[in-house]
Amino acid sequence: MAGKSVIGLERLDELGGAAVSAEVFPGVDARLSRYSYLVSLLPQRIIDELKLDIRLARRRYSSYTPLPGTEAGLLVDTGDPAATAASFAAIGASADAAAWEDFYGGTARLARSLFPTVTEPLMTRTEARRMLGDDALWERLVEHPIGATIEGAFTDDLVRGVALTDGLIGTFAPAVDPSLAANRCFLYHVIGGGTGEWDVPIGGMGAVSGALRAAARNAGAELLTGAEATAITPDGEVVYEQGDAEHRLAADIVLANVAPSELARLLGEGAARPEGAQGKVNMLLSRLPRLRDPGLDPMAAFGGTLHVHEGFTRLGEAHDEALAGRIPDPLPLEIYCHSLTDPSILSPELRSSGAQTVTVFALQTPDRLLTDATNDARRTELQAAVLRSLDAVLGEPIESMLMTDADGRPCLETKTTLDLEHALRMPGGHIFHGPLAWPFAEDDAPRGTPAERWGVATVHPRILLCGSGAQRGGAVSGIGGHNAAMAVLEAD
Repeated sequence: MAGKSVIGLERLDELGGAAVSAEVFPGVDARLSRYSYLVSLLPQRIIDELKLDIRLARRRYSSYTPLPGTEAGLLVDTGDPAATAASFAAIGASADAAAWEDFYGGTARLARSLFPTVTEPLMTRTEARRMLGDDALWERLVEHPIGATIEGAFTDDLVRGVALTDGLIGTFAPAVDPSLAANRCFLYHVIGGGTGEWDVPIGGMGAVSGALRAAARNAGAELLTGAEATAITPDGEVVYEQGDAEHRLAADIVLANVAPSELARLLGEGAARPEGAQGKVNMLLSRLPRLRDPGLDPMAAFGGTLHVHEGFTRLGEAHDEALAGRIPDPLPLEIYCHSLTDPSILSPELRSSGAQTVTVFALQTPDRLLTDATNDARRTELQAAVLRSLDAVLGEPIESMLMTDADGRPCLETKTTLDLEHALRMPGGHIFHGPLAWPFAEDDAPRGTPAERWGVATVHPRILLCGSGAQRGGAVSGIGGHNAAMAVLEAD
């Protein structure tokens, strides 16, 4: 114990923010990871130091991507390299099979090099490049647009698209992005755990936030729910409301687990509003739908990430359609079936019936498409586009498998970026709290204070970032909180 007195304020009635499990559909005993869904960037160091009681399960299949208009598709089976190579051949992409191994061999080397540093003081760009020890790989993955690197690595449009998706999940960018925002997004998606693997939290995402909550309380932290911060001053005064009462705290240090633009609002300062780029749909199905490929078991297709309409060309077209103010059609989707890996999130009755949860993540649907006045209509339009896009690659309409809740309504929930902002105070519905930063400091960046060295500094010395808006953030990781705590302890 460091001898610090800690009070945590949570606006909602439940701790965990976006990392919660919920009974989304009334009267249906299924606890869905409502907002966030998989875990990759939570370091084992944090799990061990906090003695977190969590279990993460590895998925057998990496992904399945149907080839639109055909019965074929690309199945990446991490347990059977020969089957994966055969799947490349089945879509006419045999030449890309070896390139795939080479490309992801490179991302694995980057992951092994960079990920151990995320719970240490920031390296500089030069130090990070030197640590990797492969200038050509660094240039391809860091310095040049990742879309251009992918174009150069693969010849097949579908294969290119599967690789590109990691650069576009939660980031609105063209297929070849000169701003390198897609590179930063891609990097965080492929370095987690030093392997780039994304795991299913057993018990749902609420099990992760629940373990963190227990660790905080066991360490003596006081955690208040229904306590909404309404103002912060640079000298550490925090004003919050709980019930009908207003309270004030005088803190030595304020750790802010909010988006930087939300922190600026609480400080009475101006800041640009970030833009999220995704919609999310949760479903409960009576069973998995059949595929257009009669020879593929749906449990394999849904056992990893199911990519829909995510060819390289289509991802670029979808970006342009969104720029023109339209929800892309067909809509690029990523689909996850957590209950295949973790049946515990379903009641015994649902499990025995064959029911499955399905989470859909819609890409290239930026917040600019929405306003408060149009959000309801756009949500309906987004939901219809998701169902239409899915039906185009399935062997039967997915709506025919939707279960109904206690009120007789379909078990179908759609969230826009504006819905995320309203529910979670994530400006623009940006799931990373804002544009991602590199997990290293530029060579000329200030590193004179502990907060600067740990990547959690703001312009106010007594206020630090401790969430996804920190320099190494952007997911369910605990990294921002760990590094903010390290900065506080180092400053003593």
